[in-house]
Formats: sequence, C-alpha cells, structure tokens
Amino acid sequence: MKLWVNGGLRDADEARVSVLDHGLTVGDGVFETLKTIHGQPFALTLHLERLSRSAAGLGLPEPDHDEVRHACAAVLAANPQDRGRLRITYTGGLSPLGSDRGTAAPTLVVALGESKPPSATTAVITVPWTRNERGAVTGLKTTSYAENVVALAKAAENGASEALLANTVGQLCEGTGSNVFVVVDGELHTPPISSGCLAGITRALAVEWTGAHETDLPFDVLERADEVFLTSSLRDVQAVHRVDGRRLDDAPGPVTAKAIRIFEERAGADADPRIGQ
Repeated sequence: MKLWVNGGLRDADEARVSVLDHGLTVGDGVFETLKTIHGQPFALTLHLERLSRSAAGLGLPEPDHDEVRHACAAVLAANPQDRGRLRITYTGGLSPLGSDRGTAAPTLVVALGESKPPSATTAVITVPWTRNERGAVTGLKTTSYAENVVALAKAAENGASEALLANTVGQLCEGTGSNVFVVVDGELHTPPISSGCLAGITRALAVEWTGAHETDLPFDVLERADEVFLTSSLRDVQAVHRVDGRRLDDAPGPVTAKAIRIFEERAGADADPRIGQ
C-alpha cells in the first residue's frame, strides 16, 4: 500500500507523521471518507467543500483543493481497488503539547483501503449518550472521534452495525458515522442539520433526490417508524431490519426500496454530483 503524506507517496511502512502532530495529541484535525469504484471517487467535489467547512470551523488554513485532488489521484493510481475507502485527513500539524496550535503547516494524509459492498439490510441500536447540538464542533467532521468509537463498540456487542443517538433535547440526531431516515405514515423524514447531525454528503443527495422532509423528530420515533434507513458514503442507502429489539421484517420497505433505486440510478449517472443542480 502507498499513502500520500505531506507532499508525496510513501510506502505504508514508511508513512510517518510526528508524534507531536496536533491531530494525534488533541484531535485537532478534520477528515473525509469517500467511496471509490474502479479508481473513481464518488462526490469528490462535495467532500472537498465539506473538508473546507470543517477546517474553517476549527480555524485551520483552507485546504488546497488542487493538492488534495492530486494526492487522491496519486493514491488511487498506486493502489488499484475495485471498491475502496478513500480517507483524506487534514490536521493542525506539528504543535506543542497542549491545546495551543503551533505555526507549522498542516498535515495532509490520503490513504486508500478496500471496502466491501454493504449488506442489503442492517441492525442498529440506540445508546444513552447524546450529541450536543450547540457544541463548538457540532456539524464538523473532526478527528475527535472517540465517542463514536465507544458507541460503535456498543453496537457491535449487540449484533448491530450502527448506534443511533439523540441530541440534548431528546430529538433523533444521527448515527456514529451515518445519517438516519424514517418513514412515518408513508412520508420520508430525516433530522435537520439544526439537530446537531453531520451534514452528510449522501444525506444531502438523498434529501434532494427523494424529496425527504427535514423534520425535528422525537427519539422515540424509532419505536413506531414504518421504515428506517441509514445513509453514508460507504453504506449509500441501507435499510434497517432491526432497531434494538424491534424487528422490521419487511425491510427494505417500499419507500426505502424506492430511495435505494433512485440513489443507485442518480449516483451511477454522475460520479461527481452537485447539490441544487
């Protein structure tokens, strides 16, 4: 495997960043994960725009999109994959110990790993921890991911692939690495960005392409929703067949099946879609 680290390709056993990198010491960094098919990244422009928004939210310099595109192309060419997980990581760079950021240039790492196609349906659990919809990094895709690691481990312990969280006022928010949609009385809904969820790329495309409503939803909507599905860069649109102990045996239901079909068709027709076009 070859990775891009600060200006060039490196073999995996030689790819290094400093142990004093601010992304490691205090989680001062942002990242993006993209699906790739036969060396082609999906929705790269949208991901780069979000990378910039996340970096601005942390006060990091604007990433050079041309450099990141070049790095992605180099990594994809060096690591042929039928289906891959492309990870772009951008951090505060070499800094003193502590929260203060140093004056060194940011660190840019691009890596590619294999990604298996998602299963047709999956199980999720709910967890007692909450998203803070008013936090300083709310809505930013940062490398400060430990609470997601904890919640996802709890999901794995319970035979699920994802954990769903409420926000601090008891509204449905998101999964650890996904957005969530529910069907109630035949209508498709997903929590709004104001709930504290990440502005997922797949989420945004699914909302635009399916006409889903962005709605404040109580967390217990999961106990009565007719259908539930997740969206993320690697899941695309994935039906949920179990929420905690509640089974949705007909998953994917008709609304979810239609959303899956629409997403597959639209994504297959345009590897670099835009919102509002």
